[in-house]
Amino acid sequence: MIEERFPGHPILPYLLILPSLAVIFVFLIVPFAQSVWGSFYVTSFFGDTRVFVGLSNYLDLFKSPDYLHSVAVTLFFSAFVVLVGLSASLGIALLLNQKISGLGIYQIALVWTYSISPAVAGVIWALLFAPATGLIPWLVKLVNPGYTLNWMTNGALALFVVSLAATWKMLGYNIVFFLAGLQNIPDELTDAARVDGAGPWLAFRHITFPMLSPTTTFLLFMNMLYAFFQVFGLIDIMTQGGPGNATNLLVYNLYRDAFIHLDSGRANAQSVIIFIVIAVAAMLQLRAATRKAAYAR
Repeated sequence: MIEERFPGHPILPYLLILPSLAVIFVFLIVPFAQSVWGSFYVTSFFGDTRVFVGLSNYLDLFKSPDYLHSVAVTLFFSAFVVLVGLSASLGIALLLNQKISGLGIYQIALVWTYSISPAVAGVIWALLFAPATGLIPWLVKLVNPGYTLNWMTNGALALFVVSLAATWKMLGYNIVFFLAGLQNIPDELTDAARVDGAGPWLAFRHITFPMLSPTTTFLLFMNMLYAFFQVFGLIDIMTQGGPGNATNLLVYNLYRDAFIHLDSGRANAQSVIIFIVIAVAAMLQLRAATRKAAYAR
């Protein structure tokens, strides 16, 4: 006979999770359903007239060169944030995992980036790269007096700077999790590898990195969500999608259509597309990443 966890109160577990389920339903499921429904309509400028158009909004998006350009920009941006960000974070976490003096100071200095908002991060990087007064253009001019670094008129450079800023913003978050994963690896494994003659690279490749696979899988997913959904404030502060739509990510393009062009049907269609892409990519990514993951110690 199975022992009851809440004797005499069989409904209590359901009452305890009811607030969480209510929040999910009201703030996630209902808005998503409204977006799906609204994506099949064209709404007038003032929102007083709606016309059912079926899949017309979706077809128009995939025929739009601007939207396809936004897709390409977002893919590059996301790949940069995920690959460069995780690689740099893992390297820094490996250094922080060493027994050195003043380690606590270094850890605090390197993880504080996640505590600031995307808008503040955008202000910091915009000031650093300001063509007339920024520190980075000034240093570039010292090295090459004949060249002025102006990322506000160079689309490729602007996309690189924004990608770099977004990567820096997520750096602290990644370092914290990688550092926790490294500290959870038994010392016996690395000591045994060292006794067998394995160098630092072989020990990292065959022991450390496989043992970090659960952490890496989690961070892959979180960084992908961040790159697609949580960089609006940074983009809005730094470039507002410019110059020449060079940094017009999908989330910012959605904002433009919804709140500037007041095209709610097109914006709803974009939100549904982003959700489907993220859901499919997450499932494929998690399936591929966890297939060889080492969860047992």
